[in-house]
Amino acid sequence: MAKLIVMYRTPKDPAAFDRYYFSTHVPLAWKIPGLMKYEVSEGTVATPAGAAPYHLVAVLEFPSRDALETALASPEGRAAAGDIPNFADAGADLFFFDAKGL
Repeated sequence: MAKLIVMYRTPKDPAAFDRYYFSTHVPLAWKIPGLMKYEVSEGTVATPAGAAPYHLVAVLEFPSRDALETALASPEGRAAAGDIPNFADAGADLFFFDAKGL
């Protein structure tokens, strides 16, 4: 399996971010082909040293790295990626990788 981690930096208006994210962006992202699982952080994002500069972390799971890369290149994947500037005014960091259970 493969994972896409999206770490959204704390926006100017967290309430507006949440409204848009959950009402518009999440339904858009669920249309990405091959998406198997979609999880988001709940509450404060923190580090062992204290508060983190992130408002929300999303973890999207795909069957393989190839499936993830194909999904991101699809019209639905491009639409979801292109939507990020519409609500994430502080930016977002995206990471993707193959994952295995231990």
